[in-house]
Amino acid sequence: MNIWQELPRPFLILAPMEGVTDLAFRQVVAKAGRPDLFYTEFTNVSSYASEKGRHNALERLEIVESDKPIIAQIWGKNPDHFSELSGALESLGFAGVDLNFGCPDKHVNKAGGGAAMIKTPELAVDCYRKVKAATSLPVSIKTRLGFSFVDEYKTWLPTLLAEHPAALTVHLRTRKEMSKVAAHYELIPEILKIRAEISPETKLIINGDIKDRAAALELHAQYPEIDGFMIGRGVFSNPYCFTDHAATREELMELLNLHLDLYEEQMALHGLPYEPLKHYYKIYINNFPGASDLRAKLMETHSVAEAREVLSASV
Repeated sequence: MNIWQELPRPFLILAPMEGVTDLAFRQVVAKAGRPDLFYTEFTNVSSYASEKGRHNALERLEIVESDKPIIAQIWGKNPDHFSELSGALESLGFAGVDLNFGCPDKHVNKAGGGAAMIKTPELAVDCYRKVKAATSLPVSIKTRLGFSFVDEYKTWLPTLLAEHPAALTVHLRTRKEMSKVAAHYELIPEILKIRAEISPETKLIINGDIKDRAAALELHAQYPEIDGFMIGRGVFSNPYCFTDHAATREELMELLNLHLDLYEEQMALHGLPYEPLKHYYKIYINNFPGASDLRAKLMETHSVAEAREVLSASV
């Protein structure tokens, strides 16, 4: 089965975000109202290829039933390492593999991965072909318009589409722009034209400034040829962004308590630190009287138990 052929149109995806879309948070989003497709966080192919790093890589690829269907997103610059990890993904329960050619993180880019692949198109194609040969899973790509200049899309996207990936997600900004400028929606017609001319069978997904389901449907009404939409930062202001539901404070608190439970399980299983959990509190604690004070108190906690005490006292 090719998952890309089974999805509704338009379909919605939770964008892979490092330090955000981990196992616990995906389960929270699934509870609130899951997207049509999940992606994992980024997994370094070279970590998996090393004896020292394989355990950590496999932890990042841990999934549960509520995740499915889910795509494994991988990054790196070594074609053989791409091949090695891709060959193992089907047995781990994934519906597809996505190559990260768009991450703007400076450490990832310095290592030659993510958006740095835009500067080495021949290497990117080699990595894609090695993955394609190593797995029967559908292979997709996530990228940006360019590394430094918007016009790079005119050669970069055709290079990728010439490989006929199952799906291509385009974040409508360059690596240099990060998220500091508005997504370049004005380029959608040209990108649709390039896709139609080179690889019409490739599903085209748009990413950038899409905050919720309503915004995705509005954009789809304007450009019905787009197959799907990816929501990233929108989930920070509304964990119900894949639905039309307007959450109450009580529902958000229920989700937060679920998140605490799930993350505590991961802490016990994998020795995760508590501090990263604080990054999520703004998702649930906002837009109600006293939210800023409550959030400030939560940021001063040092354990899940302390966080629960703060929340109990606020009821």
